[in-house]
Amino acid sequence: MSFSITDSTVKAAMEAIASDATTEEKIVMLIELAQGCHKAPKTPKDLRSAVSLYYQAYELCNNDYPLLKARAKVGMAGALQAIPTAGTDILLQAKESYEEALTVMLAENIPQEVAEVQMNLGLVLQSLANHNLARITDSIKAYQAALKVFTWQEFPQEYAILHNNIAIAYLSMPLSSEKEYLQHGLAVQSFETALKHINLIDHKREYAMLQNNLGNALQYLPSSHPVENNLRALACYNEALKVRNSYDTPLEYANTIANKANVLSNIPDNLEHPELGNPKNLTQARENYQQALSIFTQHQQTEQAEIVSQALLEIQI
Repeated sequence: MSFSITDSTVKAAMEAIASDATTEEKIVMLIELAQGCHKAPKTPKDLRSAVSLYYQAYELCNNDYPLLKARAKVGMAGALQAIPTAGTDILLQAKESYEEALTVMLAENIPQEVAEVQMNLGLVLQSLANHNLARITDSIKAYQAALKVFTWQEFPQEYAILHNNIAIAYLSMPLSSEKEYLQHGLAVQSFETALKHINLIDHKREYAMLQNNLGNALQYLPSSHPVENNLRALACYNEALKVRNSYDTPLEYANTIANKANVLSNIPDNLEHPELGNPKNLTQARENYQQALSIFTQHQQTEQAEIVSQALLEIQI
């Protein structure tokens, strides 16, 4: 019989609260125990137990330990955010907790903690914006605030993720065609800004993520030069594929080759004679789609497999 992290952690929490430790020590112990459930959960129950432990720490704080109270709130929000089935009610609770914590933390000299909260708040706002329960512009503001601390020199991973999230937020904004062009341009700019500093040697995973997503943005960029943008997108996918492969990162690899297939199907074989069509590129696109379909099917990614299957049906060589 396998035990959840929670079984031993709940017992330890009860012992901590009953011990002769000071109130501050009890709060710190509860937060540390909650982090144990939160950072390596085996089941959603572990995350809910983490929320409970953070809340017990929060309650013990009263008004005597404002910073510990804020940290307990941040932990609670993070655990709520991580629950796989988190609906909008849970995300709204997480948003409220992050915002409450920020009002306290901004007054303290803890810039990295503040930036982490702003980054996570941005994610929550971005998710809520998809349900019309928050503004995507507030999500972008939270990410941009975090970038003041998470610079490429000191925090390259966070820097890359923030620029990626900002770009995706811009792409998700439902606007008129004129503004859509502007938002697409800002998204491309955000990816390109990050890629000035995130390189293939030092930050492989982030580099591949940014190149893949920049390729997607270029592929769908409203423009009077679609072939040029598609060629740039193709180059981005090829850069991502210097990192992504079917052995180490199969799902990321499948996503990229499916994206590459899509762009290949829209590029003429001979750029000087586009009227001759693109049977060679379509053949390569079909091969990429078939490989992506095989990987998605093998990993039970039903939705992606269906999308690729449909794309295959539409290819006519």
